[in-house]
Amino acid sequence: MLTIATWVLVIIFIFPVFWTILNGFKSEFDATANPPKFLFSPDLAGYELVAQRGMLAYLWNSVVASIGSTVVVMLLSIPAAYALSVREIKQSQNTLFFLISTRFLPVAAGILPLYLILKNLGFLDNVWALAIIYAAINIPLAIWMLRSFFMEIPKEVTEAARIDGAGIIRELVRIVVPITIPGIVAAALICFIFAWNEYFIATLVTGATAKTTPPFLASFVDGRGFFLAVLSSAATLAALPVVVVGWLAQKHLVRGLSLGAIK
Repeated sequence: MLTIATWVLVIIFIFPVFWTILNGFKSEFDATANPPKFLFSPDLAGYELVAQRGMLAYLWNSVVASIGSTVVVMLLSIPAAYALSVREIKQSQNTLFFLISTRFLPVAAGILPLYLILKNLGFLDNVWALAIIYAAINIPLAIWMLRSFFMEIPKEVTEAARIDGAGIIRELVRIVVPITIPGIVAAALICFIFAWNEYFIATLVTGATAKTTPPFLASFVDGRGFFLAVLSSAATLAALPVVVVGWLAQKHLVRGLSLGAIK
């Protein structure tokens, strides 16, 4: 019974992905047919239109913004999480509460001052500015996650390193980071996915130069309706990088997400 239920859940979760991929190879007429068509003549018109509209440039912007922000997040969050866990500082609990409370602030509440700051600095429609914004948003979450991973390190390990004369930097680089690589990979992947999927900020602070994939996908929905076949083609291409990264990091991801769950 458990196996049957598992397969039912798998089908429920996989079917929308399968249907999106399938629609990407249909004509617009077949994609919007009612009842839906499972048998059809493959049509690459959707992918051709996506290529003509320059999706590769938007994918590249997403790659730069997502990877750039993730690198910044990890460089800042790993030392911060280390200071809040292994080398616990004063007022660490208050600091953690402040960090996580920033995640409850609606993005819409800060978008106007953010827009004005970027405009005055000349950073509107700049992919690197977008990467910095994503980094600022994801740093609190990354610190919270990494702290839980670092706290799983036995104190005897870090104490032994200190007895051997290891300083703060050496202890972090040689002891803490290697032990928690799965957790770091998991946190980095989650931050990457959040940045890759972000739509609201990317729509408001970017234009033709720095536009990322989510606003590009939204361009296939307008007052006339939405173009399902083309949208499915674009969505399939947009999901590929995340799928590839997740597949490459799956071993570390599974271990990392379970690292803080078991004492």
